[in-house]
Amino acid sequence: MDMPVVVSLPTEIDFTNAEQVCDQICAAFQPGIAVVVADLTATTFCDTAGVRHLLLADERARASQVELRFAVSSAGSVQRVLGLTGVDRVLAVYRTLDAAILGRRPPDPLGTQEIAAGEPPT
Repeated sequence: MDMPVVVSLPTEIDFTNAEQVCDQICAAFQPGIAVVVADLTATTFCDTAGVRHLLLADERARASQVELRFAVSSAGSVQRVLGLTGVDRVLAVYRTLDAAILGRRPPDPLGTQEIAAGEPPT
């Protein structure tokens, strides 16, 4: 199994750097790369412009036939923003960098079914 490419993202993502963050993630979508992990575990702030550009990066990954995973600390405000906006149900969000690299998500403690982005519910 090839190791995913990990892209470390800045501490803050907002309207001043959201486009550059998207470009940074998308730069990893090279031929032969199957999986890219966007590491937001050190990111403490992400505004709506940042969320929009994370969604755009995910869209570009699909167009490039690359699986894009997002490592987001479950204790931070970024996870809260993604949850409040429902984006965590669209993007492949993992609680740790290791989990994102391995592609393993823990079971949902609420017992709800987790659906991978782009897949119909079963």
